[in-house]
Amino acid sequence: MPAPAPVPPAPAAPPSPLPRPERRLHPLTPLRRAWAPVAVVLGWAVHDPNGTYRQLSALATGTLVLASLGVVLVACVYGVLSWWVTWFAVTESELRIRSGVLFRRTAHIRLDRLQAVDVTRPLLGRLVGVAKLKLDVVGAKSRDELAYLAEAEARVLRAELLARVAGGAVRGPEETERRVLWRVAPGRLAGSVLLSGGLFGSLCGAALVSGLLWTASHSLWSIVVTAVPIVGGAATKLFRTYANAYDWTVGESPDGLRLDHGLLETVHETVPPGRVQSVRLVEPLLWRVFGWVRVELHVAGSQNSVLVPVAPYATGRALAARVLPGTGIPEPVRPPGRARWRLAWWWRGQGLAVDGHLFVARQGLLRRTTSLVPHAKVQSVRFTRGPWERALGLASLAVDHGANGTVRARARSAEEARAVFHAQAARSRTSRRTAARQERPHERG
Repeated sequence: MPAPAPVPPAPAAPPSPLPRPERRLHPLTPLRRAWAPVAVVLGWAVHDPNGTYRQLSALATGTLVLASLGVVLVACVYGVLSWWVTWFAVTESELRIRSGVLFRRTAHIRLDRLQAVDVTRPLLGRLVGVAKLKLDVVGAKSRDELAYLAEAEARVLRAELLARVAGGAVRGPEETERRVLWRVAPGRLAGSVLLSGGLFGSLCGAALVSGLLWTASHSLWSIVVTAVPIVGGAATKLFRTYANAYDWTVGESPDGLRLDHGLLETVHETVPPGRVQSVRLVEPLLWRVFGWVRVELHVAGSQNSVLVPVAPYATGRALAARVLPGTGIPEPVRPPGRARWRLAWWWRGQGLAVDGHLFVARQGLLRRTTSLVPHAKVQSVRFTRGPWERALGLASLAVDHGANGTVRARARSAEEARAVFHAQAARSRTSRRTAARQERPHERG
């Protein structure tokens, strides 16, 4: 009888992936960290300027020079130590960040809770080739960041984190290039900022205050001292708005919609797919003359709030449709005519539309806002009727979504509102099941 063939040994289980070695930040990071001791000294000086002046006046020139050198030395040592004890590492499931000179802090950021990874390049950082990596995490009140990294390293690390979040192979940054969908022209952006109402409000306020001061004192100097800061503050705010939205570009990439913008500080953001809770189309009064709209987002656990600062109305609707389920956005319908007794003349600015994918509500006559909430993101719906609404046969609806926001549809026919209210629970339940089947595992929850 032949001997039985030897049984081959079972293949050894593949070793579990080891975390990548811990890495430090860019060597120029100490220059950023060194400001902490200097800020402490400046804070002490500002807190008691008279006492600071007396103490400094009593010191000899040599002593002041030595004290200044001492502050600079302490700042440099603190910056280097802070950089030396800060490490980060990427594992299969989390990003670890260790930091702290006196008090050690270790952050474990789960990749499945990562909302977005944005690359920010401040003006000085662009000159020396460094960038910040900002992390949006579900449930975190503030954003963690890695500052600073070399620009190439920041792009590679961002691509790696997003790939691990998606559960796919790690791609290089060149494989996640965007396809441009819309770029805001500088002229249109400047016009939208000037027509937003802030400048006109400040000019009217300055004119009113100047008139009152002239009536009370007839002093030209008091008018200048009061009006110039008002107008200067408004101009500074407008410039910041323009600089932040300069060259705003919306692109499409495998990671979702990409937003790139900034004049002095460039920012590269990602709209996380599946996390958008609602979208708003905002149309200020003066913008409607040119057919412009701003598209805003509500994303759970994220600080991303603008999809595009200004665009033609049709383009804004098309971009909003790209981050929402379904194929289109229904047009809201006004309340019945008797709603004028409930909302006076601004009842014409109200509207409601519901289809198989979206709950759409419009409000505002001068500054029109259209809110779009996917049924899958509706957390609760409320049907309310006050005494005056009951007398007019009206009712109001309120829909709560996952970004702690509420969308209201006021002064609707009671029959219509009741029908929408009873059907909304079924729509939300069906939409959530459909979304759970379609979304990737990392987007659930």
